Amino acid sequence: MKLTTISSIAVAAGLLFGVVQGAQASEALARSKNCLSCHTVDKRVVGPSYKDIAARYKGKSAEAALVQKIRQGGSGSFGAVPMPPNPNVSEADARTLAKWILSF
Repeated sequence: MKLTTISSIAVAAGLLFGVVQGAQASEALARSKNCLSCHTVDKRVVGPSYKDIAARYKGKSAEAALVQKIRQGGSGSFGAVPMPPNPNVSEADARTLAKWILSF
């Protein structure tokens, strides 16, 4: 019984470490693509916060819509300031960023 409990704790700690590590990697990706120049997790800067974006895009096609917005840009979703297109962000990186943003 004791071994099962210790094993369960070890597995849970490993999973938590993986989640934290993934979140840090996604934040580093956002930083490298200059997303954090206009966005933060919980406050509006130039663009909306990631929490506001996650709330707005919540739904079945949220990830695909957000990937498109990241890569192609757009305007009118969160006010007058447009989201510039980011053609140098790959489809895979945009998908990683979208999943991270939607996790808030």
